[in-house]
Amino acid sequence: MADSLTGLEIPELRDAARIADIGSGAGFPGLPLAVALPSASVDLVEATARKCEVIDRLAVAAGVANARSVPARAESLGHADYDVVTARALAPLGVLAEYAAPLLSNEGVLLAWKGEPEPGEESVGSSVAMEFDRALAVVPFPGAHSRRLVVLRKVGPTPPGFPRRPGMARKRPLT
Repeated sequence: MADSLTGLEIPELRDAARIADIGSGAGFPGLPLAVALPSASVDLVEATARKCEVIDRLAVAAGVANARSVPARAESLGHADYDVVTARALAPLGVLAEYAAPLLSNEGVLLAWKGEPEPGEESVGSSVAMEFDRALAVVPFPGAHSRRLVVLRKVGPTPPGFPRRPGMARKRPLT
């Protein structure tokens, strides 16, 4: 929970009306963020139907009305208009940029929970109109180390040909 809530350090997340949490798994960080941001609409995108059922049960049990599971791969959603896309423990930053770009509105941000810096991370995303904005070290709980929030900003329209078909971003990364 604490790790998920460190995302609130990022003003764009606190101010977002529409959020997509891709690769939600059991609902982190999406469900805690939905609780903390009751005026935002939070879509928890998860390819595994069984995990979506868990997300829905947890949301109902917690009385979280502004969150819903979306049983799909990020690439299959096509183009959307989210203010923020979040991802935790899903993929390398370049792959996340490719997943997020078609889902974001112009000037929208990808917020990724990451550990140690990845080589070349400041140049990641340029091929999909994303640019490195900032990285912020966070300590969600005592003893946590190497936790960072990495923010990429969408700076133009998503180029033609994106999203690529499911699986291509991981199989043949752009960066």
